[in-house]
Amino acid sequence: MKNFLILTITFFFHTSLIFSQLQIAGTITDEEGQPLVGVNIIEKGTSNGTTSDFDGKYSISVKNDATLVFSYIGFTTTEVEVSGQQIINVILTEGLILDEIQIVGSRSPKRTAVDTPVAIDVIDIQEVATQIGKVEVNELLQYAAPSFNANKQSGSDGADHIDPASLRGLGPDQTLVLINGKRRHQSSLINIFGTRGRGNTGTDLNAIPSSAIKRIEVLRDGASAQYGSDAIAGVINIVLKDNVDTFTGSVSYGFYNANADVDISAFQEDDYGVWNTDGFRLDTEKDGNQIGKDKDFDGGSVKIMTNYGLAIGENGYANFSAEFLSKNKTLRPAFDFRKGFGEAAIDGFNFFGNIMIPVSEKSSFYAFGGRNYRDTDAFAFTRNNPTARNVISIYPDGFTPRITSNITDNSIAAGFRTETSSGWKIDISNTYGKNNFHYFIKGTLNASLEEVSPTDFDAGGHSLSQNTINLDVSKYYDDVLEGMNLAFGAEYRTENFIIFAGEETSWGIYDENGILITDPANQQQPVDPVTGDPRPGGSQGFPGYGPANEVDRSRTNLSLYTDAEFDLTESLLLSAAARFENYSDFGSTINGKLATRIKASDNINLRGSVSTGFRAPSLAQIYYNLKFTNFVGGEALESLLSPNNSPVTASFGIGPLKEEKAFNAAVGFTANFGEFTATVDGYLINVKDRIVLTGNFDAPSIPNVEAAQFFANGVDTETTGLDMVVSWRKAIDNGSIGASFVGNINNMYITDVKNGDLDEQTFFGERDKAFLLASAPRSKLTLNVNYEKNWFDVAIGITRFSEIELLDFQVYENPSDLNYSSYAALLEGAVDRYDPKIVTDLNLGFKFSDNLKLNIGSNNLFNVYPDQQDDWTEAGGYWDSVQMGFGGAYYYARLNVSF
Repeated sequence: MKNFLILTITFFFHTSLIFSQLQIAGTITDEEGQPLVGVNIIEKGTSNGTTSDFDGKYSISVKNDATLVFSYIGFTTTEVEVSGQQIINVILTEGLILDEIQIVGSRSPKRTAVDTPVAIDVIDIQEVATQIGKVEVNELLQYAAPSFNANKQSGSDGADHIDPASLRGLGPDQTLVLINGKRRHQSSLINIFGTRGRGNTGTDLNAIPSSAIKRIEVLRDGASAQYGSDAIAGVINIVLKDNVDTFTGSVSYGFYNANADVDISAFQEDDYGVWNTDGFRLDTEKDGNQIGKDKDFDGGSVKIMTNYGLAIGENGYANFSAEFLSKNKTLRPAFDFRKGFGEAAIDGFNFFGNIMIPVSEKSSFYAFGGRNYRDTDAFAFTRNNPTARNVISIYPDGFTPRITSNITDNSIAAGFRTETSSGWKIDISNTYGKNNFHYFIKGTLNASLEEVSPTDFDAGGHSLSQNTINLDVSKYYDDVLEGMNLAFGAEYRTENFIIFAGEETSWGIYDENGILITDPANQQQPVDPVTGDPRPGGSQGFPGYGPANEVDRSRTNLSLYTDAEFDLTESLLLSAAARFENYSDFGSTINGKLATRIKASDNINLRGSVSTGFRAPSLAQIYYNLKFTNFVGGEALESLLSPNNSPVTASFGIGPLKEEKAFNAAVGFTANFGEFTATVDGYLINVKDRIVLTGNFDAPSIPNVEAAQFFANGVDTETTGLDMVVSWRKAIDNGSIGASFVGNINNMYITDVKNGDLDEQTFFGERDKAFLLASAPRSKLTLNVNYEKNWFDVAIGITRFSEIELLDFQVYENPSDLNYSSYAALLEGAVDRYDPKIVTDLNLGFKFSDNLKLNIGSNNLFNVYPDQQDDWTEAGGYWDSVQMGFGGAYYYARLNVSF
């Protein structure tokens, strides 16, 4: 195998020499002779490219007959034919082509990411994708943006299927997502389990194909005054590809190392089943699911990506992307009540388009959008015998239900841009999006139906649709001060949240005669002959939504905004923004922002901002409701999540939800010194009336329910932190070498628990606090080093994930029952500590020709796992869902083509 690999690489190396190459070098400046940093230089019709360094210099190897394309935000794109030249110096002219997308956080056409008054990351997603083997957008951003965090869940119902993600440790719903500057709709899923995003909704970034993305702009600053609700932590703007006459595609395959680093010596065979030497039980389920490790590798995934653009007229385009993904489950060691612990399986197809049609020299029509479909499959908690939740004749050895889902995510935006003769730019658009989440529960049963129960159920689901109409007007004044940009606009948004019922057997409770119970006083549930307990109704694993759960609620929102940027001098920039919003269901709010940037020298910028912000409670947080089975320390607990507007909720002393209010402050600097650049930004974020999911209240008066939970404006938090991005790149011979350090240090504090007259430990106790704080990891530090020359490149990434502490289910136990001397000792014993871990990624690239490249590598090369815990964990596995993940090493190969 080794000799074969050497021969293969040697063959392709010699093949690549056949292609005639020419080394081009030069300097890129503006019209005043100032060097331009970070200009994109692409060999037209290929994926071969580079960027200019801090002196505006570049070097690239291309074919003799190539055409170079020079593009830079705020400047007109320029094409130059090589024609045998070895030195090509370029002067770029200021001014945007009509369809250029502005940098998020500034509506000025004269602003770039390095001179904005707030922290902005501009991420070339294709560059990141070729250096990281992961296949989803969340996973790509995890290693590219300093304060972005996302992780896989297991045993968290819908969160197993849509990954919650966040900025700066705040909630998934406190980051606004835009596409081409237009608001993206959120997912209809609300997270009620797991560690990250409990009680939050969020935007499903994985519904957007990475092959359609040109770049991602991450605004790491409060921006509610500029963009509205949800922008407390910042804004993620996804800019779609607009290239033409080039086809790019890739085929990748990857898989996980299933040899987990575990120690089973502390567990007895008769307590936890029959184990093999790798720490997996050897049990086979009746429905054909093998619950136990029988191979060294799992989670195999295939991803196929394509992108192609067509020219429309002189400056128009129609760019289309398609992706296919098929990913198998992973299976990792877990305890007896959780035999199916691991990542979900996914089969999905994604299509996106981005179109701009010129109408005149200064007017154009544009449209973009797409459809994402995913069929997912995840394990729920195991039902072990003896239990009233199982029917022995169907599953003699117990069973592990599977929660599967069909998720469809559709969106379309269309608009018209024009510029008047006096220089006013006008943009009118309408954006519509809908997320539909439909549950199907398999390998399960309705215990109250006993032997006649089906084993598969349509459990219903939920959807969220959003329609947004925008009017944006702006003008840049060259002759006012050193430059001034004015912008104002309006937005009208409608939202609709629906819960739809599943089939009757997925939610119904049946009597001894198999008749749906409608009169509990005169109809009796069947009783399990072994335990003597009543047999519960509904599909085990995830009970279906019934008619009592159905919701169809809407609201409207009207907002008006204005913002301005003033270049008071060549060195001093001041920006200000204000926004008024009125919601039909809770009233009005006004927010403002001030920011400044000072050029302290030719190499150093100082910047800072202060702002107020808000987030309106989502429709899901107000109206979502479900009766479900919650596993507490491996024991099933029938729980009710009551809607906020319910009399039941009010009877427990929980008030109506109101908006979250925030105050943001940031200060930082940017620096350029030769081949080095650095940005360092400190921040403070205070959030009042933060919406959380409460703890479990005893509910003896509610039939067939043991505990109740609610959404409430439950806590105030304070978050302080530091983001750092330092990079260096140097051209050497026919290649380049570079390094970057991306880091985030973060501290969140709960400053107040708003429990009123309710018991604090029940309302939002120590365990709930630990979950919230664990969603804001103390740090994430990444060092990336890459080298490229001719046909070969290598990238190494080293990431340190900080310590995380959670409190497990022991906190609900009597200290004496667990041999603790006091409750304080119990709390200490309940702490699950995950020590800092270092994960290493490696990527090797082999360029066979201008049109063909192979990447091979590994994420988490050394198969590092979080620290193993005891059997009180939230998810029932040997680890919880922490930021470094629990999948182990991932190996991959990707073949990239372009022509």
